[in-house]
Amino acid sequence: MTGTAVRAVSRTTAPARERLATYRLRLPLWWGWAAGLFVLYAVVSGRRHTLLRTTGYDLGIFEQAVRAYSQFRAPVAPLKGEGFNLLGDHFHPAIAALAPLYRLWPSPYCLLLAQAALLALAVVPLARWATRALGSGAGHAVAFGYGASWGIASAVAFDFHEAAFAVPLLAFSLTALGNQRWRLAVAWGLPLLLVKEDLGLTLAAVGAYIALNGPRRLGIATVCAGAAGTLLTTLVLLPAQSSTGTYAYGEYLQVDRGSLLAGLALAPLDALRPDTKAITVVLVLAVTGFVALRSPLVLIAAPTLGWRMLSQHDYHWGTAFHYSAVLMPVVFAALIDALTPYARTSDPLARRHLRASLAATVTVALVLLPSFPFALVAQRATWRTTAHVEAARDLLSRIPDGATVAASNRLAPQLTSRCTVVLFPGYPIPGKLYDASGQPPRPTADWIVHDRRPPESWPLPQGHWPYPLGRQLAELAAAQRQYGYELVAARDGLTLLRQRPLPYSR
Repeated sequence: MTGTAVRAVSRTTAPARERLATYRLRLPLWWGWAAGLFVLYAVVSGRRHTLLRTTGYDLGIFEQAVRAYSQFRAPVAPLKGEGFNLLGDHFHPAIAALAPLYRLWPSPYCLLLAQAALLALAVVPLARWATRALGSGAGHAVAFGYGASWGIASAVAFDFHEAAFAVPLLAFSLTALGNQRWRLAVAWGLPLLLVKEDLGLTLAAVGAYIALNGPRRLGIATVCAGAAGTLLTTLVLLPAQSSTGTYAYGEYLQVDRGSLLAGLALAPLDALRPDTKAITVVLVLAVTGFVALRSPLVLIAAPTLGWRMLSQHDYHWGTAFHYSAVLMPVVFAALIDALTPYARTSDPLARRHLRASLAATVTVALVLLPSFPFALVAQRATWRTTAHVEAARDLLSRIPDGATVAASNRLAPQLTSRCTVVLFPGYPIPGKLYDASGQPPRPTADWIVHDRRPPESWPLPQGHWPYPLGRQLAELAAAQRQYGYELVAARDGLTLLRQRPLPYSR
């Protein structure tokens, strides 16, 4: 081959080599962030479980459902009540996808690590889009901002929830929307109907965006599919499995204002009162330095924020729990979309604005870190196993596999992989969800294990749950005095009781 030919081949293959080199450099960016975030999330949630900070409500409940799926049974969760089918509570058949993995590894850690993987996976499309649209530095900024965001931190630090499935689905769908890949956006959005009943409204919002900016027929069809999915699940499927024949959470959106007109007129004020609601909305937008407001993609957060702010349940209003996790991919996708025009120009002011916006995103994440659960990694108590935890492990190890156990809320998820577990004292009262009035039913479990030590409160209210400690201790005494339970062990505030072979009555 002549020198001229060699130079010609070299010039021809140079762009290909450059693309390959760029691909090799960029691929670790988003997958590297995903791997690192998975480790962080797994450590935080796994360590919380080891330290007895997880709960029967909700990790234990979800494990009972996934365990039932893995055994080809309906998702009945005894912690919610006798014969309680979780598909009559929330519509989340997507969690059945964990059944094969759980069958191989029947442990609450299986659910926690699956959640960590799902939440970490969402960084891949976001960081990839940011890198391609804004540059590699922006990819790192978006990955850090999303990965360290308070909405994800709060979800990681409170058990397992079906919302973990929605987070990567939304991230992929919104990335497709931002790149005008309309059919792909719908394909990623449709599985949201299997994650939770309210996410049909989010799918409808995706459809509305498409109808306004892309193929109108596809958008309208998606709106109809999302709205129909929510109506079908809340009006038909959930009531069909519920013991009350109704959608249990529908009452949370019912406000008696005397008339429909008054209710509609006061809805905007109700959405921002008390102040907790406004603070939450501000913090959702603050993670992007409020830049997300410049993109219409941010409106896809409206359905979730809407039902939460109008709910009568104060748990829905604040920054704790898992409710804000699905909002994080929305606002970060809106951030990328809003900044993309600034990256396409050579105007120095535009480039400066781009850098300032990304710096603000990183700064907000850093400022909020100490106030949310990722700060647990830096706390000495997170890495110290106390004598109380050791005592609990010892007592729990005395309960045989396959037994029925009535356990305190923080002890329940330590047993759900190998026992049939209900909450001690019995809750909820059968047929009355969240109704704590009246006397708990007579205990029938083989074992009772109770912890009188006050549990770590976050994110639950301070004190014992579901009943005050005095009432719980009274029920514990009644179990021995009236119901035929004998003391097996008592140590460091923990009590283990076993039912005598012969039944006793009052």
